[in-house]
Amino acid sequence: MPDDTPPDHPLYRIMGLRRIVDMNPEGRSTLEYEAREEMCHSGGVVQGGFISGWIDAAMAHAAIAKNGQDITPMTLELKVSFFAPARPGLVIAEGWVERHGRRTSFYEGHLKTPNGTVLAKGTCTVLLADRARVERASQEARK
Repeated sequence: MPDDTPPDHPLYRIMGLRRIVDMNPEGRSTLEYEAREEMCHSGGVVQGGFISGWIDAAMAHAAIAKNGQDITPMTLELKVSFFAPARPGLVIAEGWVERHGRRTSFYEGHLKTPNGTVLAKGTCTVLLADRARVERASQEARK
């Protein structure tokens, strides 16, 4: 799945995904994002919701890498700690499995600069939901 072109999905475009670098079946992922000026608040600092979203997405991609395309990782809990401001430019989000369960798993991730400075760290509890069931429920909710 890793590729030099981002998947064509509106969410990926809004979030500034440049590319999925790696999705390792051991439960690891690396994604590159372009932090843009319009994602910033005062002082050219990227708004925390984008940072949280990038880390959450990396952890979700790690869950998909480990469990396959037939699951939808549903975040039950997310905690993000911010260490330094993210600024416009390339940022790298990485996610990995910390503890794997049959239905519930625990993931960790971080956001860093290209030179390796960690800007934020996150942890989440994930429900490994059946993708077909999630999609059916979404379609029914739209009726």
